Amino acid sequence: MREKKKNRDVLRHFKSVRSALFAAISVMVLCAVVIVVAISLRFTRTSVFDNAVVYTRTIVRQTNQNIDSYIDYMDNIATMVSGSRDTQTFLYNKDEETLQVSECRQRLVEQFRTILKSRNDIRNIGLIQKDGNRLFNNGGQQKNAYLDLDTQAWYKNAITSNRSVLTSSHVQHVIRGERPWVITVSRGVRNFTGSGNREGVVFIDLNYSAISELCDQNSIGSKGYVFLLDQDGNVVYHPQQQQLYNELQTENIDLVMNTDKETLMDGSGDNARIYTISRSEKTGWTVVGCTNVAELLKDSKKARSIYVLVAAILVVVALVLSNFIARNITRPLQQLRDSMARVQEGDFGAAEVEVTSRNEVGSLTRSFNVMTSRIQELMKQNIYEQQQKRKSELKALQSQINPHFLYNTLDSIIWMAEGKKNEEVVVMTASLARLLRQSISNEEEQVPIGQEVEYARSYLTIQKMRYKDKLEFQIQVDAQIMGVPIIKLVLQPLIENAIYHGLKYKEGKGLLIVRGYREGENAVLQIKDNGAGMDEHTLSHIFEKHKVNYRSNGVGVYNVQKRLQLYYGMDYGITYSSKQGEGTTASIVIPMNVIPMKQEADHEKI
Repeated sequence: MREKKKNRDVLRHFKSVRSALFAAISVMVLCAVVIVVAISLRFTRTSVFDNAVVYTRTIVRQTNQNIDSYIDYMDNIATMVSGSRDTQTFLYNKDEETLQVSECRQRLVEQFRTILKSRNDIRNIGLIQKDGNRLFNNGGQQKNAYLDLDTQAWYKNAITSNRSVLTSSHVQHVIRGERPWVITVSRGVRNFTGSGNREGVVFIDLNYSAISELCDQNSIGSKGYVFLLDQDGNVVYHPQQQQLYNELQTENIDLVMNTDKETLMDGSGDNARIYTISRSEKTGWTVVGCTNVAELLKDSKKARSIYVLVAAILVVVALVLSNFIARNITRPLQQLRDSMARVQEGDFGAAEVEVTSRNEVGSLTRSFNVMTSRIQELMKQNIYEQQQKRKSELKALQSQINPHFLYNTLDSIIWMAEGKKNEEVVVMTASLARLLRQSISNEEEQVPIGQEVEYARSYLTIQKMRYKDKLEFQIQVDAQIMGVPIIKLVLQPLIENAIYHGLKYKEGKGLLIVRGYREGENAVLQIKDNGAGMDEHTLSHIFEKHKVNYRSNGVGVYNVQKRLQLYYGMDYGITYSSKQGEGTTASIVIPMNVIPMKQEADHEKI
């Protein structure tokens, strides 16, 4: 038996055999390298190309969305102005008193000034009627006397369209003495006081630079660019627009406009270009990303070389490691793996591995044994420390009792005693005694839900006597959860919060309902009031520590939530639902079978 074992381990000492094995494996490595190189040469170029196309497509789509959002915003401004009552009066109510029309004009001027001041990308905003009133910008500009509105596409199309009209880039000369290069958003204004037809137009001239910034803010390589076409194939924007006009640069616009593909190639060789297209249903425009193929593939050779080199290195390393490690290290590593699996499952008792060699694996095994032993000791120490820390935190949180309520209750007892209301004094004093007995007692960390409910009942009894005309309460708790243990002082702070922040500000008498029921493997307690409710902002910040108000909210929602989650875990605790003006519901969820903090049970078992 021993002789066979020596024969199996002979390669550990016989170098010529190892060299022969290495030579044989080298042939396989060479084949692997050849295959990797072939695959690299075949697929690297395609991979680089496809990734670049996907990136360009994303850029173009994002640019299209940005332009749509921008034009939609301008459309909203045009719609707002066209639907204004002042616009109707200014354009169409010519028979009305001059003072009224003048006032409407002044308000429109102020509105235009505000829009122009807040938006640097708006060159002009105005109202115009062919043979009637017109108003531009701050009211001081005049219409170009030689302009025939019937020749202006932005005016003709707006008069006949039910929606806003967007023009391509053009020279706008509606205002005397100005000829800016703009893009115009226009919308017809219907005459509701007369014919009901669109007889006037509100228009917004957008600076050409605004569109250029939207197109240029995303980079497509060093030579790539984005340009914009309208629905007729006219160039709205091009980064080399002047060169296009001078025919120093060309774009295959017919190919772009007549294709239904999202990506297509134009040309061949180093001059080939990839057009990536995104059409807008809103504007009718087409965003085109143009990428130079030669630029995309300029690093493909370098990438292929690196790929082959890395693959070769990895294969060689794998061969070397296989040659020296396979026989001598596999068995000890298998033992270490099995031991680690047992440690992962928490079984440290059977984790120690027998050391059978003096090499690195043997040293690793010894280190592993020392490590697992040390981890086991540290875990015991950590579990004990965490248990003590949690108990200290729970007691510290529980001790934050609200003295303000106690002072008010004692004042009420004195007031009733002075009024000879002996029976009410007895009831309130007894209820207060029960409250104090539970709140100042630290012997038990948990109490049955039934006891917590009775504690809440005592508190509500006191509050009902204090707020006779403001409070009614009901307690509806299923008997099957009465014996479920719960940490102390959970219901009362939430009830107090409901009274002070919900019912206190309600007109008339408020109703507070305490419900309890089983839901699956959990017990649920709800405090529901029909008070003032909370808005979304208040509701989203209710568990923040700085929101706790110890004058009106005792231990506070934050305190109660932290106690519950410290004890039961982060899956349990309080959730709130509220609607302003209708009331608030606080729901407490705890497990039916309470197992507080797994580490405590593990510590006791250890």
